[in-house]
Amino acid sequence: MRMITELSKSKTSLIRSLSVKKYRQENNLFVAEGYKIISEILNSDYKIKYLIYNETKEIPSASGDFEIIITDESGMKKISNLKTTPGVLAVVEIPIQSIQIQSLKDNLTMVVEDIQDPGNLGTLLRICDWFGIENLICSHHSADVYNPKVIQASMGAFLRINVQYTDLPNFILEYKETTGHSCFGTFLEGENIYTSNLPQSGLFILGNEGNGISVEVEALVDKKIHIPSFSAGEIHAESLNISVAAAIVASEFRRR
Repeated sequence: MRMITELSKSKTSLIRSLSVKKYRQENNLFVAEGYKIISEILNSDYKIKYLIYNETKEIPSASGDFEIIITDESGMKKISNLKTTPGVLAVVEIPIQSIQIQSLKDNLTMVVEDIQDPGNLGTLLRICDWFGIENLICSHHSADVYNPKVIQASMGAFLRINVQYTDLPNFILEYKETTGHSCFGTFLEGENIYTSNLPQSGLFILGNEGNGISVEVEALVDKKIHIPSFSAGEIHAESLNISVAAAIVASEFRRR
């Protein structure tokens, strides 16, 4: 493990570029910030390439084959994605993840279609982590799991959830043929989730924040479910935030 006394311009440029998906994919790297998240990464199978910390801060207990780079507050501000720099930042290698559909047979699986908000995706990872949902399937046009905002919002949950991006219609068809399980989807016209018969294993889909589930995916849904409103007035919120809806759906599946 090498010690570097200053943050070079080339590394500053590289780290700043990793806020863009294109450059994360080209370099196979992403950025994580904060003592809690980095401590969890150090204890995971993820491989750190650079660990950068503010020279005025305490360095996390760290061992491994990576470079430690010391910089000052000015240097941290140049590479941080946060308004207030936490004092420690890691550049981490993106692992190869592949989910075998057969492995989903005895599990509850969450699927999201075209989720745009990174904060929502990060929260969905936390929900999966909380409810013991090990796999999250995303459409190709969903937010990138290694977006810095997703990493922060997940609070370390991204380390424990297998995430795969795929063509949803093809995935759902193969899933149903392979497992024999039903596919559930959230719709305003669906059946009341609180009175629905929900299995322990299966697949449930959450749609885009504004447009919901697409027509192509809807055609493959076996059962539509709905979270009813208990508002006393005729005028109430049109819908729930996707993260709130996901937590309720996951809770109902697990409660049965």
